[in-house]
Amino acid sequence: MDLDTPMGMAPMLGTARTGATILCCNCGAPIDGTSATGAICYDCIKSTVDISQGIPREGVLNCCRDCDRWLMPPTSWVSAALESRELLSICLKRLRNLNKVRIIDARFVWTEPHSRRIKVKITVQDQVADGVLMQQSFEVVYVVANQQCRECAKSYTANVWRASVQVRQRVTHKRTFLLLEQLILRHQAHRDTINIKEEKGGIDFYFAQRNQAEAFIHFLKSVVPVFTKESKHLISADTHTGNKSYKFSYSVDLVPICRDDLVALPLKIAKSIGNISPLVICHRIGTSINLLDPNTLQTADISADVFWRAPFQPLAGSPDMVEFIVMDIEPTSFRKGKWVLGEATVARACDLGVNDNTYFARTHLGNLLHAGDSVMGYMLNGANYNSEAFEAIENSRAYGSTIPDVMLVKKHYPNRRKNKRRNWKLKRMAKDEGDLLPKPADQARMEAEYENFLRDVEEDEELRAALALYKNTKKRQPQDADAMSIAETEMTMADDGPKINMDELLDDFDELAIQDDEHA
Repeated sequence: MDLDTPMGMAPMLGTARTGATILCCNCGAPIDGTSATGAICYDCIKSTVDISQGIPREGVLNCCRDCDRWLMPPTSWVSAALESRELLSICLKRLRNLNKVRIIDARFVWTEPHSRRIKVKITVQDQVADGVLMQQSFEVVYVVANQQCRECAKSYTANVWRASVQVRQRVTHKRTFLLLEQLILRHQAHRDTINIKEEKGGIDFYFAQRNQAEAFIHFLKSVVPVFTKESKHLISADTHTGNKSYKFSYSVDLVPICRDDLVALPLKIAKSIGNISPLVICHRIGTSINLLDPNTLQTADISADVFWRAPFQPLAGSPDMVEFIVMDIEPTSFRKGKWVLGEATVARACDLGVNDNTYFARTHLGNLLHAGDSVMGYMLNGANYNSEAFEAIENSRAYGSTIPDVMLVKKHYPNRRKNKRRNWKLKRMAKDEGDLLPKPADQARMEAEYENFLRDVEEDEELRAALALYKNTKKRQPQDADAMSIAETEMTMADDGPKINMDELLDDFDELAIQDDEHA
């Protein structure tokens, strides 16, 4: 074998072919010369190039403390909760030069709630050289500053409303208004009002925008039968552009018929709604007037359009009801819903021990009444009503002989304690009484009407289902021994009124407060 013969050397196993390697001009680290631009490594690029340059690290967010809305420049106000996507969008839009880079991620960093600071961590990406992308993260601190929005500023200034809704009802009591107040609170329909003022015969609601008043009227039409009228008043006009500014007023009239009222229908209307007896009672007020004939358990509804086409007044109201004592009652087999037809013999409570006058009546309370119970109703025997509809019923051949002596309406609980402490309560709407301060007699009448409304809530399950009842956590504390003895005596008295289950009540979070422990 010739040793001088040249031989090829086999490449080493496990080694790969690599490109040209150069040193970084800044730190001397070896880098790939074919892909490196400017002969600088990636670590030196990160330390020398700032892609977030020009983006501020501090900002200011304006928040209205009255309505908890945030300012969206230049003049818009947006509702957004803390650490929400809406608030994050507002924070990013407040930063300049953020549109020059690509946003990869943005999230909130937790801060103390009382610090009035909001931190946002933002990750951006940008191209620094040919084919080289750089990603960088930084934090922006926002200072929360208080600024009152225009709507809240107007609410503290007199006569700045743009639309008003005047709700009226031509009756002597406010039973329907008490129900309407609870429905408004249940659905938060008054959240856009800038003022609520109590006037003679009703309540005025003031709004900053016309569309808010129209939305409130739409809510009223969805819960009670109403009739609306609109008027507008010119405030200012620009002769050059033709722009005009108006104030709008809406008059809303509620139907004068309330629950438990005695109604004498015109004969034409009675025939058109199912040929019901024209002498009925109103058992419910909803989107329409719900009527009931206690003699036959026949029901009928009168819509708002039908009523306001030919309006009429009730024959008698709840203040005109008389207390009767059930002497005897026999339920029949006829049943309709929750009502059972019964035949009762009653006597007026004021006639007991004076005379032996009794009256026969057919009633829808056959399943509720027993001998000895008290019941409220209307005394028609010997009554004189100034009503053309009732005179037409008396002169009618078909209905003149069917007028009963007594019409029973609802069961009465005479042993119920007055002003008893209930385990539930209803919220009231904050109203501006203005100059209409009630007289002592009117104040007592209003308290009696509210007490009767609370009793109706206790007795009617359907009514309770439409309202928001809250737990009454306040405890009554007698101040002296005499008051304690009186309170104990009241608690031992018999109370035959209906009770409300605690499962039906809601927790009132407005009364929750943090109390310091004195023994800590």
